[in-house]
Amino acid sequence: MRTTGLSIAFDAADVATESRFWADLLGGELVEDDEEWHTVRTPGLPDVCVQLSPDHAAPTWPDPAVPQQAHLDLDVEDVRAAEAEALGVGARLVQETHPLDAAEGFRVYASPAGHPFCLCWHR
Repeated sequence: MRTTGLSIAFDAADVATESRFWADLLGGELVEDDEEWHTVRTPGLPDVCVQLSPDHAAPTWPDPAVPQQAHLDLDVEDVRAAEAEALGVGARLVQETHPLDAAEGFRVYASPAGHPFCLCWHR
């Protein structure tokens, strides 16, 4: 099989809020295909897609009550600046796994619809 692209799809009850969050966080362009599917395009990265799921329930990962559906690891150069930006566009901190001054580590966050992602760093 020859793959010509890669996208990551998330369910959300509010497609517009979730897709705007990913566009703002990644510095991408929001392509509003229709009210049930949006695509965020960022040069050099896979597309992030958001599809309407009216009954979407946010995962509670790392708590196993509602299992994780998918997550992204975002490698960052300046974790303090990255965390401030993520929180500024609507993320919430879920788990402080490492202190920000650690030489390497990650922290767990959630998008407005509750999809988990990690900011990862290596100094």
